[in-house]
Amino acid sequence: MSSPVLRAGDPAPDFTLPDTHGTPTHLADLRGESVLVVFFPFAFSGTCTGELSELRDNIEDFEAAGVRLLAVSTDPVFTLKAWEEIEGFGFEMLSDFWPHGAAATAFGVFDPESGHALRGSFLVDADGIVRWTVVHPRGERRELEAYRAALAEI
Repeated sequence: MSSPVLRAGDPAPDFTLPDTHGTPTHLADLRGESVLVVFFPFAFSGTCTGELSELRDNIEDFEAAGVRLLAVSTDPVFTLKAWEEIEGFGFEMLSDFWPHGAAATAFGVFDPESGHALRGSFLVDADGIVRWTVVHPRGERRELEAYRAALAEI
């Protein structure tokens, strides 16, 4: 990784990334609401599909807590769009393809050797401050209960 992983208490770096329709999403524009930024390595991979499907199937937990979910990978927009159409995630999928991994780098979860993001999740409060983080290597999935515990704290 090229920069340190963000920790609770750090300001979240701003980014502008296109969604599956090419529409830019600016993290700074989401101030005033809590946001969960979920970096994942690759669309269509088994572990990523399992993790994001679990978030989709439990989205009401995030909605009840007033948390907006942003899923981010270094995949191109068209790949994320095709995957979203198949899986029907229902939350925003953002492409960190170009400049390749810039957002993941800013959050400290880009692996330059393999060109993908690690499994990093960052709960950002309404003021743009990181309140909770978890980072796992590529093959290790994040647990839903960890997300639920973090939501209970906000």
